[in-house]
Amino acid sequence: MAEIIQNEGGKKGRPKKHSSHIDMTPMVDLACLLLTFFMLTTAFSKPKVMSIVLPEKPKPNERSTEIPKDRTINIVLDAGDKIYWYDGIANAQKGPLPTLTPSDYSKDGIRKMLLKRNRDVFKKIDDLNQAVITGKIVMPKDTLNRRIVDIKRDDKIGPIVLIKAAEKVKYGNMVDILDEMAICNVAHYAIVDISPDEKTMLETARKANQ
Repeated sequence: MAEIIQNEGGKKGRPKKHSSHIDMTPMVDLACLLLTFFMLTTAFSKPKVMSIVLPEKPKPNERSTEIPKDRTINIVLDAGDKIYWYDGIANAQKGPLPTLTPSDYSKDGIRKMLLKRNRDVFKKIDDLNQAVITGKIVMPKDTLNRRIVDIKRDDKIGPIVLIKAAEKVKYGNMVDILDEMAICNVAHYAIVDISPDEKTMLETARKANQ
């Protein structure tokens, strides 16, 4: 806001001189309001992160854990938002290599397959959530989360998913597949390196789906 101040000290007959003065009070008030706003919004906004449990580094001379072949699902991520999967273990020395099944990240793609294979655990967790939502069971959120963890820990028949990424796979694809693990309530999954046999299988799948 500008204010005009007249100079009363001029001589008679001469035009009076005027000087301008800028009132900074409104600007200071606005700066204080903006500072308070940014302080509050910064304090209340929490960064969205995804918690990932990484496997522990194996100890020397420690035997690796055997994974049941009939429960193992391998998900192979490829460049160009492509995704494949197969059952069991790929080992060219013990028999013919499995065929990769193409899929996608939609609800009718990899999610549909995971829900079908993990329907028992998914149903238990979904029934528990619905009981809490409808009020049939009164349970604090912390207790509910612990119950869900217990259901996943006690699972002995659900799938064990091994996630493997080929070269030039986008980071967003890895986030998408981890989201699918959470949506489908998969209890056991891990991110592992792709094997040479799986690279051969992937090359065959690429040629077949061109």
